[in-house]
This record gives sequence, C-alpha cells and structure tokens, in this order.
Amino acid sequence: MLNFDEAFERVQRLAPRLPAEVVTLESAHGRVLAEPLRAPSPLPAFDYSAMDGYAVRSTSFAGESPFVLPIVGESRTGRPAPALGAETACRIFTGAELPAGADAVVMQEDVVVVDGSARFERKPLAGDNVRRAGEDLARGAVALAEGTRLGAYQLGLVAALDLGEVRVVRRPRVSILGTGDELRKPGGAARAASIPESNSVVIAALGRSVGAEVKALSPAADSLDETRSKIAAALTSSDVLITIGGVSVGEYDVVRPALEAEGVTLELYKVAMKPGKPLTLGRRGEKVVLGLPGNPVSAQVTFALFGLPLLRKMQGDRFVRGEPRAVRLGAPLRQKPGRRGFYAATLDGNVITPFASQASGSTVNLAHADALVIVPEDSSGYAAGELVNALVLSEL
Repeated sequence: MLNFDEAFERVQRLAPRLPAEVVTLESAHGRVLAEPLRAPSPLPAFDYSAMDGYAVRSTSFAGESPFVLPIVGESRTGRPAPALGAETACRIFTGAELPAGADAVVMQEDVVVVDGSARFERKPLAGDNVRRAGEDLARGAVALAEGTRLGAYQLGLVAALDLGEVRVVRRPRVSILGTGDELRKPGGAARAASIPESNSVVIAALGRSVGAEVKALSPAADSLDETRSKIAAALTSSDVLITIGGVSVGEYDVVRPALEAEGVTLELYKVAMKPGKPLTLGRRGEKVVLGLPGNPVSAQVTFALFGLPLLRKMQGDRFVRGEPRAVRLGAPLRQKPGRRGFYAATLDGNVITPFASQASGSTVNLAHADALVIVPEDSSGYAAGELVNALVLSEL
C-alpha cells in the first residue's frame, strides 16, 4: 500500500501527453495551449489615443501659456489618421490612430475651443495619453505560455491578436463504468434492493470541468464476462477508463481480474488514505485505467484528488491541483493514525467545521461541503481551534 504522495506521483508520472490539434477560436474555451502563443504583430498594432481630445506635437508649445493652435483635421476610430502639421492640433477620439508627427494627446476637458483654435493652459509632455504600438506585446513576444487553459479573458487576448485559430492539446476521451448488480439509472424503474447510480454523474461533471470528453456507460453487473466485455470496448474508444466499485477482494469484486484479462498492467493498488483506500491505477499502452472505490464519498474524493490532476496532466495544463490553505478548526476531529484523512467540512471565512458523520457511503456530505480537512497519517486528529490544512473543493 502506497502513501498518498507516492501514489499521486505515480499517477502523474504515468499520465500520457495527448497530441495537439488546431481549433477555431469559437471552440477553444477550456482548452489547453499545446505551445506558447506568440504575438504575430505588435499589440497595440499602432499608436492611438487613450482619450478624447487633441493630438499635438509637444515641440509646438513655446513661450508662456496660454498656447493657441489652429485645429486642422480629425482622427476617428476605424479611419486612417491625417498627418499633423507643425504648430497645429488635430481633433482625436479614444482609440483613434495618432497622426504622424503627433506625440501627445491633451484631453478635451483641458482644452478650450474658440473660433476653430484650441487653447491650452499648460505644455503637454511627449507620450501624454498615448498608447504606443507594441506597448503591451512586441511582435513575437509570448502572449500566453504553453499549458495555459483558455478561459474567457485569455480568449479575449487571442482575439485581440487577430488569431482565429489556436493549437491546443486534444481533449481526453473518458469512459466511466460503474459496476454492481444493485445499480440502476437514476429516474428509471426501481427494482428490489436496487439503488440509483450517482457516482458516474459526479465523475462525469468533474471530468468535463477540466476539458474532458466524457461518456458514462451503463453499469456492469457483477459478472466477470460482462465487466470484461465493457472494459474491452471502453479501452478501444477511450484514453482513460474510470471504473467505479468492484476493486476490492470480495467474491463479487470482478474489476481487477477483468482488467488483467484485458491486458491492463496494474501500477498501484491501495493507497494509505481515508476515504478511498482501494484505489487502482492501470495502463495498457497509452490507455490509463483509474479504478475508484464504490462508496460515494470514496469514489468522488479519490477522483477529485487523483483523477482531475491526471486529466490536467494529460493536457499539459500548467495547473495540476489546488494547494492546501491553513484554516482554524471549528470542532474537534479524530482519526485512527495510519492513513491520511480527507474529511468533508464546511468553510466559513477562516473557520472550517467537519461534519459529525464521515461515512464513506453517504451521498449527502459532499453535496453540502466546501472543503476537505487534511489529517496527516501519523496524527490522531486535532482539537477545536487548532490550525489545520484544508483543500477547497472548488479549487481541486
């Protein structure tokens, strides 16, 4: 049985990097850059005014104020700017190209216009209210680093660089296979002793949140032949197979022998953590299998802690997992030493309060939790008021 850190490193080390593809800007949200994105041209592309006002040459202001310059021409957005003659001013609007010969813009609030001339009370400095070409990015500069996940603001920058396509890592193709005779589709016809299969819903949503293409398969019964058949089909069409349940050693736990029968090499089995000890990692070529425990809290916590970082790693994401933060414990928390504990809790400001019950079979706790309190392997727990480390669920 591996400790948590060893298991995490092994999962990360075995994550294959997916190939790259070119997608349109409209399809790029949530994708990860496969290479550095460089500016194909300067940004801004030309010198422009940061204010509505008057473009001038700072050298046109000689002697004592006030200064009066005739207004000659106009520069509007979307139109080429006229050239600026010596000792003249040009009407200009925010975002409009700076006329050739101008080196400053005086905002209109500081100008009095009389009979076609502009009156200035002070001499402007070169560069006043001007945005220079390449001020944000020079041609060829790295605009976004390789491994950047493209959110709304990053896509805005891509668009500003006049790029209609980007090179990104292909989405991981994930299949989820729940196992167990007791499982049925939520909302379907109930049968004796059956339960709705809820884990796949959670795992699918989490997988999609990090860019994966996810397919939840119909549950497999506790049959070696059926489980093996579904595993074989999933491995053919997927980069990652997530199995849920059936990885222990009971008479009806058939996932491990089914995986081995399909040529999957098991790279780890059992992690010293609570919940989620019976976690399994396997490989067949470039295909990865992550076998999760069947209990809801165990399955969902282990996928959040191992599965999400795995999918990010496969995409080359610069962000792999969230970091713990120090918070104050609002109620005592005890555990038997030997495994690293992750306990569902609510977070209110800097105070975290674990739920009284931490049953791994509950489907309630995580639905109301904000974070997981981390208790080290060698610790028997903490008293209320002590500082502890916690992982915020929304940051995993």
